[in-house]
Amino acid sequence: MPLPELVIRGRRVVMRNSVGPASIHVSGGLITDVTAYEEVPGGCEVFDADAAAVMPGLVDSHVHVNEPGRTEWEGFETATRAAAAGGVTTVVDMPLNSIPPTTTAEGLARKRERAEGKCSVDVGFWGGVVPGNVAELGPLWEAGVVGFKCFLIDSGVEEFPNVTEETLRPALEELAALGSTLIVHAEVPGPVEQADAGGDPRRYETFLRSRPRAAEDEAVRLMLRLCRETGARVHIVHHSSADALPLLREAKRDPLPFTAETCPHYLCFAAEDVPDGATEFKCCPPIRERENREQLWAALAEGTLDMVVSDHSPCPPELKLPEAGDFLRAWGGISSLQLRLPAVWTEARRRGHTLVELARWLAGAPAELCGLSKIKGAIEPGLEADFVVFDTEAAFRVEPEQLHHRHKLTPYAGRELQGVVTQTFLRGEKIFDRGDFPLKPAGRLLRRSGD
Repeated sequence: MPLPELVIRGRRVVMRNSVGPASIHVSGGLITDVTAYEEVPGGCEVFDADAAAVMPGLVDSHVHVNEPGRTEWEGFETATRAAAAGGVTTVVDMPLNSIPPTTTAEGLARKRERAEGKCSVDVGFWGGVVPGNVAELGPLWEAGVVGFKCFLIDSGVEEFPNVTEETLRPALEELAALGSTLIVHAEVPGPVEQADAGGDPRRYETFLRSRPRAAEDEAVRLMLRLCRETGARVHIVHHSSADALPLLREAKRDPLPFTAETCPHYLCFAAEDVPDGATEFKCCPPIRERENREQLWAALAEGTLDMVVSDHSPCPPELKLPEAGDFLRAWGGISSLQLRLPAVWTEARRRGHTLVELARWLAGAPAELCGLSKIKGAIEPGLEADFVVFDTEAAFRVEPEQLHHRHKLTPYAGRELQGVVTQTFLRGEKIFDRGDFPLKPAGRLLRRSGD
């Protein structure tokens, strides 16, 4: 075996099933070996993380970059810098809210063209399922998207309309034939249309009533049925309703090709604590009550929920209507790409969860969802040398000026979080170092195969 070019070692290297001292040997951007802490060949560069945790580079499979078309909301340059600062080495871009959306091969080509040379981390792409684009799914799959997303309810942007069961069924049959995955914004319109939306629009309680749990519950039930009938792989995004957890457990017992994610904001915040007019907390589905949050944590611990992703969905601050504080009219979406690791660790640590679990939720499971687990998501020989060095004992207060997202409005502002990302490595190259970005953007645009 050739001598490594770089050895990254630490007292707390997070492997798939253990945490302990180790030396990670890197050559040609790949992990070539993992040995004892003391085993460092002469003549190679050594980075010693000492007592900080060395984790696999995180994979965030739910990020809205919005370029082209709404680049003033977020762009590849700013989003991927924020990712690198948060220990994320791979993001997968959603097929909306860009213009054009990624619902055709041409739309994907436009995305890739705009992203070229701007990305600090690796970037993959989801395709979109909308009414009438079944013929586009095969070409998008061949062009390298990692899978497809649909909405069962109004997406909020006219160029990405929602599907119904009638329009979704032929798409699912096509995706089953392709061997692809459908990720689903799982709220159906009926319960939302019937909900009581009366009351003071500045009160979070008013907004919460307008997006009832039943909308998610019925959507999950529908997708379970369609999964059984078509055999297509289905994944529920940003799940928030604890009432639907029995359905997700049923899918695990059967077992079905059916998975689900949740997000940091559902695990960190509670409806009872959202201040009046604080529209930076608005997202759909909504942040729910404290008892709901604790049920989500239990579901994550038992494996009913598979992963935690950011759903970074930014917009210009004025679309949040900060002066009016109107929850019913403000844009729904939370900016959190840079903060996922410390936000989740802060709450996970309080509940006795481990770094092994954290790495699985934030790296391994998202990589598997996107078909990238042969190159990303763990520390083992043959995988790419993507790492985050994470000081689990340090704490910091979230100040907006620290954030590298295009816009700094976030519900985490002023919050004390546990854990600081000190370095991030992409294929053995240090791309973030204590606030600095030492390299020009070195991220690749990924295709499904990992090419």
